[in-house]
Amino acid sequence: MKLQNIFLIIFFLICGNTFSQILSSKLEKKTLALGEVNRLTIKIDNVHDLQVIAAPKNELLPFHFEEIKDSIGQNQNFYERKIEFSVYDEGKFTIPELEFNVGGKILKTIPYEIDVINTAQKADQINDIMNNKEVKLETKDYWELYKFYILAALGLIALIIAVIMFIKWGRKSKSSPAVATNQTLKELDSLKKKKYIEGGNFRSFYVELIEISRTFIAKQYHLPADVLLTDDLIEVMKKNNTISQENEKIVEDVFLRGDLVKFAKTFPDQTTMEKDFADIRDFVKRSSKDLEFENLRKDA
Repeated sequence: MKLQNIFLIIFFLICGNTFSQILSSKLEKKTLALGEVNRLTIKIDNVHDLQVIAAPKNELLPFHFEEIKDSIGQNQNFYERKIEFSVYDEGKFTIPELEFNVGGKILKTIPYEIDVINTAQKADQINDIMNNKEVKLETKDYWELYKFYILAALGLIALIIAVIMFIKWGRKSKSSPAVATNQTLKELDSLKKKKYIEGGNFRSFYVELIEISRTFIAKQYHLPADVLLTDDLIEVMKKNNTISQENEKIVEDVFLRGDLVKFAKTFPDQTTMEKDFADIRDFVKRSSKDLEFENLRKDA
Protein backbone atom coordinates (compact mmCIF):
# COMPACT_ATOMS: atom_id res chain seq x y z
CA MET A 1 0.00 0.00 0.00
CA LYS A 2 1.26 3.37 -0.92
CA LEU A 3 2.11 5.84 1.79
CA GLN A 4 -0.38 8.30 0.27
CA ASN A 5 -3.25 5.85 0.74
CA ILE A 6 -2.28 5.25 4.37
CA PHE A 7 -2.43 8.99 5.04
CA LEU A 8 -5.86 9.20 3.39
CA ILE A 9 -7.25 6.42 5.62
CA ILE A 10 -5.87 8.06 8.76
CA PHE A 11 -7.34 11.39 7.62
CA PHE A 12 -10.85 9.92 7.13
CA LEU A 13 -10.71 8.17 10.50
CA ILE A 14 -9.78 11.41 12.23
CA CYS A 15 -12.54 13.31 10.43
CA GLY A 16 -15.09 10.60 11.22
CA ASN A 17 -14.26 10.68 14.90
CA THR A 18 -14.28 14.43 14.87
CA PHE A 19 -17.69 14.91 13.26
CA SER A 20 -19.63 11.77 14.41
CA GLN A 21 -21.49 11.59 17.77
CA ILE A 22 -19.91 9.59 20.58
CA LEU A 23 -22.15 8.29 23.41
CA SER A 24 -20.72 7.25 26.76
CA SER A 25 -22.39 6.24 30.05
CA LYS A 26 -21.24 5.72 33.61
CA LEU A 27 -22.96 4.00 36.56
CA GLU A 28 -21.64 5.01 39.95
CA LYS A 29 -22.43 1.73 41.85
CA LYS A 30 -23.37 -1.78 40.77
CA THR A 31 -24.23 -2.97 44.29
CA LEU A 32 -26.75 -1.01 46.32
CA ALA A 33 -28.40 -1.20 49.71
CA LEU A 34 -32.19 -0.91 49.80
CA GLY A 35 -33.12 2.73 49.23
CA GLU A 36 -29.53 3.85 48.63
CA VAL A 37 -29.10 6.60 46.03
CA ASN A 38 -27.23 5.70 42.83
CA ARG A 39 -26.25 7.87 39.83
CA LEU A 40 -26.24 7.22 36.11
CA THR A 41 -24.53 9.74 33.77
CA ILE A 42 -24.97 9.70 29.99
CA LYS A 43 -22.89 11.93 27.69
CA ILE A 44 -23.01 12.54 23.93
CA ASP A 45 -20.15 14.44 22.26
CA ASN A 46 -20.15 16.16 18.85
CA VAL A 47 -23.88 16.97 18.90
CA HIS A 48 -23.38 19.83 16.40
CA ASP A 49 -26.69 21.57 17.25
CA LEU A 50 -28.63 18.39 16.40
CA GLN A 51 -31.80 17.62 18.36
CA VAL A 52 -31.45 14.85 20.95
CA ILE A 53 -34.67 12.89 21.52
CA ALA A 54 -35.01 10.47 24.46
CA ALA A 55 -37.56 9.38 27.06
CA PRO A 56 -39.12 12.27 29.05
CA LYS A 57 -37.77 13.35 32.40
CA ASN A 58 -38.24 10.81 35.23
CA GLU A 59 -39.34 8.16 32.69
CA LEU A 60 -36.01 6.94 31.32
CA LEU A 61 -35.44 4.02 33.72
CA PRO A 62 -37.63 0.88 34.10
CA PHE A 63 -40.36 0.34 36.69
CA HIS A 64 -38.32 -0.79 39.72
CA PHE A 65 -35.98 2.20 39.58
CA GLU A 66 -37.41 5.11 41.60
CA GLU A 67 -36.05 8.26 39.93
CA ILE A 68 -35.22 11.03 42.37
CA LYS A 69 -33.62 13.59 40.09
CA ASP A 70 -33.33 13.79 36.29
CA SER A 71 -31.33 16.73 34.91
CA ILE A 72 -30.49 17.44 31.25
CA GLY A 73 -27.76 19.78 30.00
CA GLN A 74 -26.97 20.56 26.35
CA ASN A 75 -25.00 23.05 24.26
CA GLN A 76 -23.89 23.17 20.61
CA ASN A 77 -21.54 20.17 20.85
CA PHE A 78 -22.39 18.43 24.08
CA TYR A 79 -25.38 16.61 25.67
CA GLU A 80 -25.39 15.31 29.24
CA ARG A 81 -28.12 13.63 31.30
CA LYS A 82 -27.66 12.85 35.03
CA ILE A 83 -30.15 10.62 36.83
CA GLU A 84 -30.28 9.89 40.56
CA PHE A 85 -32.36 6.86 41.56
CA SER A 86 -33.04 4.30 44.28
CA VAL A 87 -34.38 0.74 44.36
CA TYR A 88 -36.65 -0.42 47.19
CA ASP A 89 -36.87 -4.13 46.30
CA GLU A 90 -34.25 -6.74 47.03
CA GLY A 91 -32.71 -8.67 44.11
CA LYS A 92 -30.94 -8.24 40.77
CA PHE A 93 -32.24 -5.58 38.36
CA THR A 94 -31.12 -4.57 34.88
CA ILE A 95 -30.93 -1.14 33.30
CA PRO A 96 -31.43 -2.05 29.64
CA GLU A 97 -29.96 -0.31 26.61
CA LEU A 98 -31.27 3.25 26.60
CA GLU A 99 -31.90 4.82 23.19
CA PHE A 100 -31.06 8.39 22.19
CA ASN A 101 -32.05 9.76 18.79
CA VAL A 102 -29.49 12.33 17.64
CA GLY A 103 -30.59 13.98 14.41
CA GLY A 104 -32.21 10.72 13.22
CA LYS A 105 -29.29 8.52 14.30
CA ILE A 106 -30.02 6.04 17.14
CA LEU A 107 -27.36 5.73 19.82
CA LYS A 108 -27.65 3.17 22.65
CA THR A 109 -26.04 2.85 26.07
CA ILE A 110 -24.64 -0.42 27.33
CA PRO A 111 -26.89 -2.39 29.77
CA TYR A 112 -26.06 -2.46 33.48
CA GLU A 113 -26.92 -5.10 36.09
CA ILE A 114 -27.44 -3.89 39.66
CA ASP A 115 -27.50 -6.06 42.77
CA VAL A 116 -29.75 -4.66 45.52
CA ILE A 117 -29.22 -6.11 49.00
CA ASN A 118 -30.83 -5.68 52.39
CA THR A 119 -28.08 -4.64 54.75
CA ALA A 120 -30.26 -4.75 57.88
CA GLN A 121 -30.03 -7.95 59.93
CA LYS A 122 -32.72 -9.23 62.29
CA ALA A 123 -30.38 -9.00 65.27
CA ASP A 124 -29.35 -5.44 64.46
CA GLN A 125 -30.46 -2.87 66.98
CA ILE A 126 -32.21 0.12 65.46
CA ASN A 127 -31.20 3.34 67.13
CA ASP A 128 -32.73 6.77 66.78
CA ILE A 129 -30.75 9.25 64.74
CA MET A 130 -31.37 11.84 67.45
CA ASN A 131 -32.28 11.48 71.10
CA ASN A 132 -35.92 11.97 71.90
CA LYS A 133 -36.71 15.50 72.90
CA GLU A 134 -39.12 16.04 75.75
CA VAL A 135 -41.79 18.59 74.91
CA LYS A 136 -43.97 20.16 77.60
CA LEU A 137 -47.62 20.19 76.61
CA GLU A 138 -50.08 22.71 77.98
CA THR A 139 -53.82 22.25 78.53
CA LYS A 140 -54.71 23.72 75.14
CA ASP A 141 -52.29 21.30 73.46
CA TYR A 142 -53.99 18.32 75.08
CA TRP A 143 -57.37 19.77 74.06
CA GLU A 144 -56.28 20.04 70.42
CA LEU A 145 -54.95 16.46 70.50
CA TYR A 146 -57.96 14.83 72.14
CA LYS A 147 -60.91 17.19 71.59
CA PHE A 148 -62.61 14.94 69.05
CA TYR A 149 -62.39 11.94 71.39
CA ILE A 150 -63.67 14.03 74.33
CA LEU A 151 -66.59 15.43 72.33
CA ALA A 152 -67.46 11.96 71.02
CA ALA A 153 -67.38 10.54 74.56
CA LEU A 154 -69.58 13.36 75.88
CA GLY A 155 -72.02 12.83 73.01
CA LEU A 156 -72.18 9.10 73.76
CA ILE A 157 -72.78 9.74 77.47
CA ALA A 158 -75.56 12.24 76.64
CA LEU A 159 -77.17 9.69 74.31
CA ILE A 160 -77.04 6.96 76.98
CA ILE A 161 -78.60 9.31 79.56
CA ALA A 162 -81.34 10.30 77.09
CA VAL A 163 -82.15 6.65 76.37
CA ILE A 164 -82.26 5.81 80.10
CA MET A 165 -84.52 8.78 80.81
CA PHE A 166 -86.82 7.81 77.95
CA ILE A 167 -87.06 4.22 79.17
CA LYS A 168 -87.54 5.23 82.78
CA TRP A 169 -89.90 8.19 82.42
CA GLY A 170 -91.00 8.40 78.79
CA ARG A 171 -92.72 5.07 78.68
CA LYS A 172 -94.19 5.53 82.12
CA SER A 173 -95.68 8.86 81.20
CA LYS A 174 -97.35 7.40 78.12
CA SER A 175 -98.86 4.54 80.13
CA SER A 176 -99.51 6.56 83.33
CA PRO A 177 -103.01 6.42 84.91
CA ALA A 178 -103.73 10.05 83.95
CA VAL A 179 -102.92 9.42 80.28
CA ALA A 180 -105.07 6.29 80.13
CA THR A 181 -107.94 8.09 81.89
CA ASN A 182 -107.86 11.12 79.56
CA GLN A 183 -107.62 8.94 76.46
CA THR A 184 -110.62 6.86 77.53
CA LEU A 185 -112.70 9.94 78.37
CA LYS A 186 -112.02 11.24 74.83
CA GLU A 187 -113.15 7.91 73.38
CA LEU A 188 -116.35 8.05 75.48
CA ASP A 189 -117.03 11.59 74.24
CA SER A 190 -116.61 10.36 70.66
CA LEU A 191 -119.11 7.58 71.39
CA LYS A 192 -121.59 10.09 72.82
CA LYS A 193 -121.38 12.18 69.64
CA LYS A 194 -122.53 9.22 67.55
CA LYS A 195 -126.01 9.62 69.16
CA TYR A 196 -126.66 5.89 69.47
CA ILE A 197 -128.71 6.57 72.61
CA GLU A 198 -130.93 9.16 70.97
CA GLY A 199 -131.39 6.96 67.91
CA GLY A 200 -132.22 3.83 69.91
CA ASN A 201 -129.27 1.95 68.44
CA PHE A 202 -128.68 0.11 71.72
CA ARG A 203 -126.70 -2.79 70.20
CA SER A 204 -123.99 -0.58 68.62
CA PHE A 205 -123.93 1.54 71.77
CA TYR A 206 -123.21 -1.37 74.14
CA VAL A 207 -120.72 -3.04 71.76
CA GLU A 208 -118.56 0.12 71.59
CA LEU A 209 -119.07 1.03 75.27
CA ILE A 210 -117.88 -2.38 76.47
CA GLU A 211 -114.96 -2.43 74.00
CA ILE A 212 -113.77 0.97 75.29
CA SER A 213 -114.18 -0.24 78.89
CA ARG A 214 -112.28 -3.50 78.30
CA THR A 215 -109.35 -1.65 76.70
CA PHE A 216 -109.29 0.81 79.60
CA ILE A 217 -109.29 -1.93 82.27
CA ALA A 218 -106.44 -3.73 80.49
CA LYS A 219 -104.32 -0.54 80.38
CA GLN A 220 -105.20 0.94 83.76
CA TYR A 221 -105.38 -2.18 85.93
CA HIS A 222 -103.21 -4.55 83.87
CA LEU A 223 -105.94 -7.20 83.79
CA PRO A 224 -106.60 -9.31 80.65
CA ALA A 225 -109.99 -7.67 80.13
CA ASP A 226 -109.57 -7.61 76.35
CA VAL A 227 -109.41 -11.43 76.09
CA LEU A 228 -111.56 -12.74 78.98
CA LEU A 229 -115.26 -13.50 78.80
CA THR A 230 -117.49 -11.34 81.00
CA ASP A 231 -117.99 -13.98 83.75
CA ASP A 232 -114.24 -14.74 83.85
CA LEU A 233 -113.36 -11.05 83.98
CA ILE A 234 -115.76 -10.44 86.88
CA GLU A 235 -114.20 -13.34 88.79
CA VAL A 236 -110.65 -12.03 88.14
CA MET A 237 -111.61 -8.52 89.28
CA LYS A 238 -113.03 -9.83 92.54
CA LYS A 239 -109.96 -11.97 93.25
CA ASN A 240 -107.54 -9.22 92.28
CA ASN A 241 -109.01 -6.63 94.68
CA THR A 242 -107.47 -3.77 92.69
CA ILE A 243 -110.77 -2.32 91.56
CA SER A 244 -113.02 -0.99 94.34
CA GLN A 245 -116.32 -2.78 95.03
CA GLU A 246 -118.29 0.21 93.77
CA ASN A 247 -116.46 0.17 90.45
CA GLU A 248 -116.67 -3.63 90.24
CA LYS A 249 -120.44 -3.41 90.60
CA ILE A 250 -120.70 -0.89 87.74
CA VAL A 251 -118.51 -2.98 85.41
CA GLU A 252 -120.42 -6.16 86.28
CA ASP A 253 -123.89 -4.60 85.69
CA VAL A 254 -122.96 -2.85 82.41
CA PHE A 255 -121.03 -5.81 80.96
CA LEU A 256 -123.79 -8.35 81.79
CA ARG A 257 -126.42 -6.06 80.30
CA GLY A 258 -124.26 -5.56 77.24
CA ASP A 259 -124.05 -9.33 76.72
CA LEU A 260 -127.84 -9.63 76.91
CA VAL A 261 -128.25 -6.79 74.40
CA LYS A 262 -125.71 -8.40 72.06
CA PHE A 263 -127.76 -11.60 71.91
CA ALA A 264 -131.10 -9.74 71.74
CA LYS A 265 -132.26 -10.97 75.14
CA THR A 266 -133.04 -7.49 76.46
CA PHE A 267 -133.92 -4.10 74.97
CA PRO A 268 -132.82 -1.25 77.26
CA ASP A 269 -134.49 2.13 77.07
CA GLN A 270 -132.80 5.52 76.64
CA THR A 271 -132.70 6.18 80.39
CA THR A 272 -130.87 2.90 81.07
CA MET A 273 -128.32 3.56 78.33
CA GLU A 274 -127.65 7.09 79.61
CA LYS A 275 -127.21 5.77 83.17
CA ASP A 276 -124.79 3.03 81.99
CA PHE A 277 -122.79 5.61 80.02
CA ALA A 278 -122.59 7.96 83.01
CA ASP A 279 -121.61 5.10 85.37
CA ILE A 280 -118.77 3.96 83.09
CA ARG A 281 -117.57 7.55 82.74
CA ASP A 282 -117.54 7.95 86.55
CA PHE A 283 -115.74 4.63 86.89
CA VAL A 284 -113.00 5.85 84.52
CA LYS A 285 -112.61 9.08 86.48
CA ARG A 286 -112.46 7.25 89.85
CA SER A 287 -109.93 4.66 88.64
CA SER A 288 -106.95 6.71 89.84
CA LYS A 289 -108.23 6.41 93.42
CA ASP A 290 -108.29 2.63 93.08
CA LEU A 291 -104.62 2.71 91.99
CA GLU A 292 -103.62 5.07 94.79
CA PHE A 293 -105.23 2.77 97.35
CA GLU A 294 -103.52 -0.25 95.78
CA ASN A 295 -100.10 1.47 95.99
CA LEU A 296 -100.66 2.33 99.65
CA ARG A 297 -101.67 -1.26 100.34
CA LYS A 298 -98.50 -2.56 98.69
CA ASP A 299 -96.27 -0.11 100.59
CA ALA A 300 -97.87 -1.18 103.86
